[in-house]
Amino acid sequence: MNINWKTFLLGQLATVEDEKITFVGATNTGSKRIYPLPHLAVLSVTGKDAAKLLQGQVTCNVNDISEANSSLAAMCNPKGRAIATFLLAKKADTFLLVLPTELLETVKKRLQMYVLRSDVKITDSSDDLCLLGLFEQEQPVQPNTSEIQQNLISVNLPVSTRRRLSIMNVDQAMQFWTEQIDHQGFRKAGSDEWRYLDIVSGMPWLTTATSEEFIPQMLNLDKLGGISFNKGCYTGQEIVARTHYLGKTKREMLLAECQSSLVPEPNSTVIDKDGIGQETIGKVLLAQQDDQGCKLLVILQTTESACDNLRLQGDMQTQIKLIPFAHD
Repeated sequence: MNINWKTFLLGQLATVEDEKITFVGATNTGSKRIYPLPHLAVLSVTGKDAAKLLQGQVTCNVNDISEANSSLAAMCNPKGRAIATFLLAKKADTFLLVLPTELLETVKKRLQMYVLRSDVKITDSSDDLCLLGLFEQEQPVQPNTSEIQQNLISVNLPVSTRRRLSIMNVDQAMQFWTEQIDHQGFRKAGSDEWRYLDIVSGMPWLTTATSEEFIPQMLNLDKLGGISFNKGCYTGQEIVARTHYLGKTKREMLLAECQSSLVPEPNSTVIDKDGIGQETIGKVLLAQQDDQGCKLLVILQTTESACDNLRLQGDMQTQIKLIPFAHD
């Protein structure tokens, strides 16, 4: 995190701890809320061959990305397993990948492998660009769109009609934050609430623990517009396409909840307590505590989506209950 941005947030009564920011006296209520997002970062890809490079490495159709259209996407390994998921946006001739901070360096190195003699520059912009999340109950937006106003980039999430990400430099972020709080009626909110909203609405972020574990369809990317089946080849495309055309996705992402004081770690094992030998039937993708317990994104075998006796391995007392997604 940029030191000037961190200092500014501390002056706003923030507590900054690694990739988590909380505010003294903040409540998760109000029809307009603004969030700092230190757990997300921006990777910039520029150069005359940038689109060609990305088209050969990501699941969405890069030719459809413009200043008005963004997309969820994944970058896969040759076996079709998603290394990372990200939001792909564009400003002028620069592509911007918004992704978890912990996977930025992995994605950068992987893309760099394919640059060779191409005219492409890949830059970690996490110290130059800030990410802010905005929630507006009364201002619905069109998912998978974006816009640029006064040099600020707004990206509307594929899973929400009420939330958007804004990308800007540090000076702009401080001015924008002050304007939204002092004059536009926004309330400060912590980054964990944004993570919670991502989970309950089905935003399939990966972590170091879940990278290269799942094909994109298991993460619902096909349902969220994050896979093009009409574009040319890209790394992992053969597996992704075969799964699609044969209709053989064996696992899917679902929302669940449990009454646990401990937040399950990504890639924790989910078992069927009633199954033979209490067999493994899935994994935890993400989890976040809330006032009523814990919400989880889980990747389960499709045959187990009606199972009503799920447990975490090592915690047989806590039941995991599947619930519908809550698209905000």
